Amino acid sequence: MNETIDISSRQKAIINLLANGEKYTRKAITEKLSAILSASKPTVARDIKALVDKNLIQSAGSGPSTTYHTASHHPLLAYLDLDQYFALEPDHRTMARAVFQDSVFATIPNIITESDIKDLNKIHKSFKEATSKLDHTILARELERYVIELSWKSSQIEGNTYTILETESLIKEGREASGRTHLEAVMILNHKQAFKLILENKEQFRKLTKTDLVQLHNTLTKDLNVPSGIRNQRVGITGTSYIPLAHDWELDQAVERLITTINHIQHPIEKALATSALIAYIQPFSDGNKRTARMMANAVLLAHDYFPLSYRSVDKDEFKQALVVFYETNNIYHLKRIFLEQYEFAVNTYFL
Repeated sequence: MNETIDISSRQKAIINLLANGEKYTRKAITEKLSAILSASKPTVARDIKALVDKNLIQSAGSGPSTTYHTASHHPLLAYLDLDQYFALEPDHRTMARAVFQDSVFATIPNIITESDIKDLNKIHKSFKEATSKLDHTILARELERYVIELSWKSSQIEGNTYTILETESLIKEGREASGRTHLEAVMILNHKQAFKLILENKEQFRKLTKTDLVQLHNTLTKDLNVPSGIRNQRVGITGTSYIPLAHDWELDQAVERLITTINHIQHPIEKALATSALIAYIQPFSDGNKRTARMMANAVLLAHDYFPLSYRSVDKDEFKQALVVFYETNNIYHLKRIFLEQYEFAVNTYFL
């Protein structure tokens, strides 16, 4: 569920206002808040003080020129309240930026902090060691269970209506569910094939390449009437004012910068998270971008001997909201939170 902090709706609005990394005086905050809610100057002053006292925002300077900013030391990791953000319609979100932000390639490194690494080290298990300890029969059963749950949930996020039990019958028996479309079955089975491709070529994904990205996308969208390769036409995304890059030459440049950025990141979790976020943000293909992003992130994790994510326990609506926030603001706080929660879930759920 949406992570919440026990503060008022006005205070959430102040936090969201500052989440873009800007610094505002108390006067500026009051003026900007007046566009979305009514509050007196003394009330806003009390709210600001309360947020400073809780270390949710910080101040700089003194007197009337005092400015306030997010408490996060990373420009993309400021806390942002999802309910408050999505209370506004897409065209009324003042933080939202409709155009692609090239600066994201420079700002996305170091989204995994030293504190995160300490926590990750406490739960980390080698995927190779965990699977090698299992009897062949049990390992095969566990791999099948994982693939079923990954294929079901990743497809569900894309709007697929198969239930998890119907997905199990499809993958284990090849039986399509009544009342579902053939294309829904194809989408699920393509996830199975994509994971097989990744598992059989783990080492190949230690370094991201455009060829591997296109190949994985082709596997995920086979027989789904999706053109292969980098798109050469505009795409739109439902529920957001963000408009991805339109021209193939722009997309080629963005993909090259994506590859360079990912290959320079050292920590596997950060590398995988950045992969997932940036592929979805760039939208290099005509369709299938988000599922390609999730599966490529899993390829990165497996290449570095980390457990892959199934997303089984994720709230699909919250996940979509976190993506939209990243599209519109590049704020990755919630995408990161969900990613780390799902990694811990995977370590504690599969191949035990």
